Amino acid sequence: MTDLFDAAPREGHVPLAAALRPETLDDVIGQPAITAEGSILRRRIKAGALGSLILYGPPGIGKTTIARAVGTMLGKEFRPLHATRDGVKELRKIADEARIRPLLIFVDEVHRFSATQADDLLSICEEGTADFVGATTGNPYHALPPALVSRSTILKLEPMSLEDMEQVVRRGIDHLHSTGVDVEMTPEQVRLVAGRSGGDARRALTTLESLAVGHPGGRIEITEAMLEEAYASAAINHDRSGDQHYDVVSAFVKSMRGSDPDATLYWLARMIHAGEDPRYIARRIMIHASEDVGLADNTALQTAVAAATAVEKIGYPEARIILAHAALHVARAPKSNSACRGIGAALAAVEQGAPALVPKHLRDAHYAGAAKLGHVGYQFPHDDPRGWVEQEYVPGLKPGSLYQSDARGGATFEARADQFWESVTGRKVPGTFS
Repeated sequence: MTDLFDAAPREGHVPLAAALRPETLDDVIGQPAITAEGSILRRRIKAGALGSLILYGPPGIGKTTIARAVGTMLGKEFRPLHATRDGVKELRKIADEARIRPLLIFVDEVHRFSATQADDLLSICEEGTADFVGATTGNPYHALPPALVSRSTILKLEPMSLEDMEQVVRRGIDHLHSTGVDVEMTPEQVRLVAGRSGGDARRALTTLESLAVGHPGGRIEITEAMLEEAYASAAINHDRSGDQHYDVVSAFVKSMRGSDPDATLYWLARMIHAGEDPRYIARRIMIHASEDVGLADNTALQTAVAAATAVEKIGYPEARIILAHAALHVARAPKSNSACRGIGAALAAVEQGAPALVPKHLRDAHYAGAAKLGHVGYQFPHDDPRGWVEQEYVPGLKPGSLYQSDARGGATFEARADQFWESVTGRKVPGTFS
């Protein structure tokens, strides 16, 4: 048993998603990079040398479907296992059967396998006893044993495009028509169901079936009220401990860095809708207020810190406004990476080079006898009318070797600071873009 749809009784109702499961790769909608002629998967099937294969991607995008289609095309019996339900005993039993007849072993949620299960699976893979396909929603390079990864071809499945999802919905409508269920949907409604399914074909077909079942005979006209009921509490795909979490967060911070306020709000809304902890979002905004805005606008960090304090006291739903305020400040502010880049260069210099000696004139002189040790010569900048004096602070450290201004023009703090110090010292401030 591989998923909810395989649990359906053999006699009786067959869920729409199961009824429409493609039998060959030619019938699969989406995933062109994997199913196209000449792809790695096609070539392995043609050569009859599938070996070990890991299909990786979010739920409902066709991992089990592709595995079954591969088994059909290879002419091998499909033997499904589920990592949370089937143990070493079932795995070894199927391995014994594979020595008698050609089998394709399919393991759903393979990332949940124990070390013992993984060892047995590796033995089957190495001996070539059977072809193996594993499905996982987690990044295999993080979630699977390295030995299994190294012995497998890894194929990443992407969420289907809106056009692909519309094709899935229309295929579902056609199938219902063929069974006597006359569902009528406008193109706009088809697009809505396709879009709200988040690239998950199974979710789209399950929604369509929910809209269609249980009506008296005759034509079923889908109404806006029916769609609102179907999506009253529908969530989007967002695994807060997996790739969806990290990918969406990555898109969010890169949108802020890229100064795109619309994209910033979209990815922020995705995280809020998925229930991300507002304190976590606020921490990310604080980091990037310094990393990406930094000295260009020092008030961005102040806004981010204030937002973090506010969401601690307020929480959802109002916290969404505060998070949007802070995120938009970071997105709309001029950008400077000099603080982040500078401390990185400084740490590298400390870690990789010999430690610099503290110059005698900078050493502690607040005790009797310091002068006898040579701790003299420090010039107090405030005694000079300019507030600055020429003296060495790190021996041999050249200006611009660690800090380089990211002033890009305009009235940013960093640009104003550059102008000020150039007028005081008579030297141009080293800059990234100068």
